[in-house]
Parts: sequence; structure tokens; C-alpha cells
Amino acid sequence: MQEQKVFGIGKTDAEEAAEALEAKRKAEAAAAEHMMQTVKDLQLEVENLEIHIEGDNARVRGAAYDQATKEKVVLVVGNSNGIATVNDQMTVEHVEPEAQFHTVVSGDTLGKIAKKFYGNAMKYPVIFEANKPMLKDPDLIYPGQVLRIPHLDS
Repeated sequence: MQEQKVFGIGKTDAEEAAEALEAKRKAEAAAAEHMMQTVKDLQLEVENLEIHIEGDNARVRGAAYDQATKEKVVLVVGNSNGIATVNDQMTVEHVEPEAQFHTVVSGDTLGKIAKKFYGNAMKYPVIFEANKPMLKDPDLIYPGQVLRIPHLDS
């Protein structure tokens, strides 16, 4: 049975579904544009940056100046509300060792994280610096946040 408008008033289920899909696409495009503006505001150098969102998945493309910049862009996108996964398709101009990542849990401090990864809690400034400008204060981290843990030069 096909649904029809009564006296030409209202919308069919198909019309409502199409409008909802269009609204969802517009919201995803606006979220992607906001993320791109955040990357720009943080002065992260990426040529031809593209961010595409579909549902809770994001795809990131572009050419980052270095590995740290690439990882920071992925963190900006991945730490955004509503994003569960990031498909990183970025390239890097100046290749460096990749960082590890750590998802903050309740009770974590940068010192505890530094102790876990580096064996020395006093190395927490390395983690803080690696996550600037997203982190503004070493005491302001929150559960669920993902942090870059850079490779230490020996």
C-alpha cells in the first residue's frame, strides 16, 4: 500500500526520510567544516585538507608538514563529539617515528601516563608539549580523551 498525502497536505514517509537524510548530511558537512576551522585555528600545516564525516566516522586527507602535525589533526577530529573512528588517509612531507596514543581513563595524570610510557613521571612535559595546542593546561585532561605519546629521542 502506497502512502499518499491527504488533500495534498503533509508529507509522505519517503519525503520525510529524504528531508531527514538531507538534514543529516548538512549537519555532517557543518561538523567537518568546524573541524577544518579548528585545525586552521591551531595553525596545523596541512595542504589540501579534506575532512568528510558520515555518521560517527570521519575520513581525513591532505599532506601534513610532519608526523606530529598529522597526528594532531587526527586527534582534533577523533576527539570531536560524535566521532568514533578516523580513517587517516593523510601523507607526511617530513617523515618521523610515529607516536603512540593513549586514551585517558579516570585517575590518569600526565605524570602517571609518562611513568607508564617512559618509566619516568617527570617526563610529563614531553606529553604536554606533544599535545599542544589542544591541551592548554597539563592538569586539564579528561577520561576518553586521546593523547599523543611521542617517541623519545634516546
